[in-house]
Amino acid sequence: MTLPIFPFGLIAKKAGAKRVSADAIEELRDTVEEIGLDIARKAVLISQHSGRRTVQKKDIEFVIKHKMV
Repeated sequence: MTLPIFPFGLIAKKAGAKRVSADAIEELRDTVEEIGLDIARKAVLISQHSGRRTVQKKDIEFVIKHKMV
């Protein structure tokens, strides 16, 4: 799965970049996607451990709060 690249250029510009290379945007996208997948996988495990089949906001928040990434 690959996320669209355009929004990541906007993120870099919103952070203050005047210009951003295509390679930098791709690296940002790949890194964000990798971190997001890691968070999602751990949230799935937490929801399963809690006896639920649905990942909830609190599962994502738990992973982030406890720095399980």
